[in-house]
Amino acid sequence: MREQRKRLIGVVTSDKMDKTVVVAVTTTRRHQQYGKVVRMVKKYKAHDESNECHIGDRVQIIESRPISRDKRWSVVSIMERVR
Repeated sequence: MREQRKRLIGVVTSDKMDKTVVVAVTTTRRHQQYGKVVRMVKKYKAHDESNECHIGDRVQIIESRPISRDKRWSVVSIMERVR
């Protein structure tokens, strides 16, 4: 069952909340009518149990059960840290 959950990679944009980070995930897709490649950014609130993530870190998040009203993702690993 764990393998079926979605995984995304993004950059932490906010770490002001306790045990929560905001992760901006950038995807590219082709515009349906004009065919131009458009970059889309979507923000997800993810659970960070140990408050390890900081702004600018590149993290991998995974789908999880609802933790609060907005949190449905959890931080799996920090792929790249900011100095």
